[in-house]
Amino acid sequence: MLQTAKRVYKLFISIFDKGQSPFLLFVRLYWGWQLAQSGWGKLHNLEKVTEYFQSINVPMAHMTAISVSSLELIGGVLLFVGLASRIIALPLTINMVAAYYFGDREALFAIFSDPGKFYVADPFTFLLASAIVLFFGAGVFSLDYWIGRLLGYRGDEREVSDRKSAAVA
Repeated sequence: MLQTAKRVYKLFISIFDKGQSPFLLFVRLYWGWQLAQSGWGKLHNLEKVTEYFQSINVPMAHMTAISVSSLELIGGVLLFVGLASRIIALPLTINMVAAYYFGDREALFAIFSDPGKFYVADPFTFLLASAIVLFFGAGVFSLDYWIGRLLGYRGDEREVSDRKSAAVA
């Protein structure tokens, strides 16, 4: 009975492991595109973005508007194609935390007391997507993966740990 449970569990895990890269592709394509569009829109409306940033007391509002808009445009494109994904995911994650802090501080601080407020705030999905890519990488359907393969490094930590486990066994 225990052996059967182990086999079923291993099968379950292997099925969902196979879905990891398609899921990461979906996250990168959807939210990368959304971020790029957001950045493009902000770059073409810098006056309005600057005014909004001034209204929520963002320091150096005009420079920040240019920086945030550029980060979202370039970061979105990089996520979309899967290039330097983890590298760009870090500033995007920080950017979304800052968006919470300046734009919806009440939702940010309600993360534990009223999580619904946190989840429905505008930065949430972008923060989640950035954090997913930051912690899990871009997956095999990305330029990161294929460049890594060309350079002899796959970039998949599990492959490295699997080889170490196999060597020990």
